Amino acid sequence: MEEEIIDLAVRSGLPRMTARVHVDLLLSEDGRRTAAELTRRLKVSPASVSVAMNFLVQQGYFRRERDPQRRRDVYVVDDAWYHSIVISSRQTPESAHAATAAAQTYELESPVRQRLAKVGAFLEKVSLDMMESADRCRRLLA
Repeated sequence: MEEEIIDLAVRSGLPRMTARVHVDLLLSEDGRRTAAELTRRLKVSPASVSVAMNFLVQQGYFRRERDPQRRRDVYVVDDAWYHSIVISSRQTPESAHAATAAAQTYELESPVRQRLAKVGAFLEKVSLDMMESADRCRRLLA
């Protein structure tokens, strides 16, 4: 089952190492792992885990906590899916704005202008709908 989930993540665009780290942490009993634990479990270099976790934290899949007793970072599954949707829905309006701004540079009746304006409106609406849906469904993750 684990390999199937990894393959699905790879098909959706994650690098294989990042997918392996992602799945290992998701399937951990308490939803927590240190970089050293990930390195040991996956039999990979600390640098590989670091690159993967930096990406996954940046994308909102996990959060990083500092363990003051062991003086190391702990990666935690929290509202990972919710935060990932929020991050994505914040990035989509940037694309919408870019499409709308690009449309303004073409003549009023230009097919390119009309197409870009439609793309901008579409992306803006999808972004708003994603946020509303994530907020509405967040309780399912609790």
